[in-house]
Amino acid sequence: MAVAPPKPKVPPLTALRAFEAAARLGGFAAAGAELGVSAGAITAHIKALEAELGADLFERHAKGVRLTGLGTRVLPEMSAAFDALGHAVQVLRAEAAPKVVHIATLPAIAQLWLSPRLPALRAASPQISISITAMEAPPNLKRAAFDLCLFYGDGMGEVLTEDLIFPVCSPALAAQIRRPEDLRNLPCLSDAVWAEDWSLWAQTAGLHGFVPRGPVFSLYALAVEEAAHGAGVLMGHGALVAGHLAQGRLVAPFDLHCALPRALRLWSARPLAKGSAAAIVAGWLKAAGP
Repeated sequence: MAVAPPKPKVPPLTALRAFEAAARLGGFAAAGAELGVSAGAITAHIKALEAELGADLFERHAKGVRLTGLGTRVLPEMSAAFDALGHAVQVLRAEAAPKVVHIATLPAIAQLWLSPRLPALRAASPQISISITAMEAPPNLKRAAFDLCLFYGDGMGEVLTEDLIFPVCSPALAAQIRRPEDLRNLPCLSDAVWAEDWSLWAQTAGLHGFVPRGPVFSLYALAVEEAAHGAGVLMGHGALVAGHLAQGRLVAPFDLHCALPRALRLWSARPLAKGSAAAIVAGWLKAAGP
């Protein structure tokens, strides 16, 4: 009777992924954020992996962790392996569900720029389904299963429109504004992520020492709605407030714009196959205008 020899045990993929992410990003919390789990879960996976290997992969210190010599040596091959796996999964999903396009974008872009364009896109290409994930920073497309990324930036992808900023407010509030100096006596709404917008525009307008006083919002779309309701003056991003300006819900009291170095950009992890759903959506968004 033949006896099957015991096979060497392979470490769990989740533990290997936790190690690679923590080693590449330099910490357990950052790895947890990327993988969508807690830092404690990353710690547990790595401890189990180290116990199985019988060797430490990280040195623990009061200020964080540092790779051991062993961890440093294996990281490049481990990262290359997960990059290759991520690419294979993206190809698999694209070919298995060619009519579904997954887009990652900023919440404000999703609500104020992308969403108003979707009805026309669906009418033009009813066979394509659009899935949108809102996030504050672009994902690592080598690992994340997104077909397209739509974010403000200054390097990657194709420019859809430049980022022009200028004050906007309700028509009633605009009636009280004659010159930029008047903003010192009015509530000025701010976005928590784009906190520097007011100071950049103030420099262009010659408002020296200007400090905006008013509510701060973590959701730019909410700040836009509050501005339309007369809560104060908001620093508008041209592409994001264009719809409200066209409807007359917001107006720009000054013909003075400040162009930021970043732009609204669209990119993908790989060249898009001609005629694919992702290529159709990307082409449509490029042609949709600012």
